[in-house]
Amino acid sequence: MVIHGLLGSSRNWQTVGADLSGQRHVLALDLRNHGLSPHADNHDFATMEADVLRWMDAQKIDRAAVMGHSMGGKVAMALACHHPERVERLVSVDIAPRDYDASKFRGILDAMLAIQPETLASRAEAEEQLAATVKDWAMIKFLTTNLERGEDGRFQWRVNVAALHAELDEIARTSLTPDDHYDGPTLFVIGGYSRHVREEDRPEIAVRFPQSRIVTVAESGHNPHIEARAAFVEAVAEFLR
Repeated sequence: MVIHGLLGSSRNWQTVGADLSGQRHVLALDLRNHGLSPHADNHDFATMEADVLRWMDAQKIDRAAVMGHSMGGKVAMALACHHPERVERLVSVDIAPRDYDASKFRGILDAMLAIQPETLASRAEAEEQLAATVKDWAMIKFLTTNLERGEDGRFQWRVNVAALHAELDEIARTSLTPDDHYDGPTLFVIGGYSRHVREEDRPEIAVRFPQSRIVTVAESGHNPHIEARAAFVEAVAEFLR
């Protein structure tokens, strides 16, 4: 089971899911306020954790290997710590069990809120408006994957930008308490160019996830499943075996 990151969706994991499908039955979810899932005002980790559990129950999945990227990794870690009987093993992709600085994504969400998607003639127009604030072209391309045309032919955001903006401080924090831990097999996959998992995070990881190991995908940043897919899939496949 795969849980995507902030402003992502299950679509970001289709290729990796296909790569792993020879070994496992892969299911990728859309968290609330993302992808094809419903929008809601609240976007806290306890609620997302409960959403995933309800989905597992509806699908009659008693136990699964759970992989989460970034925000989805925080949801996966919380699920493993709070409901270890439901998690066979855990994969956390480029995220650590700690609080993060929300300022980077606040600027991105501010830029998205400033756009009136219904007035856009094309995605290129949105890219041009975002470029005034967001300087990373790859990020701009990623953000505009969240634009879709509604039944009236006008663009709209697939993500609930307003709710994510309002809940950003909550999203940036860890939801784990000091006593939370998971004793099952755990893999942390981190990008070699990323600073999301730092050297000083390793003792905390070891305490909370005592059966964990860390694999660095050298030629990637925060998205090793995209930037270095072959190496990422190899590391995850080995762990799942």
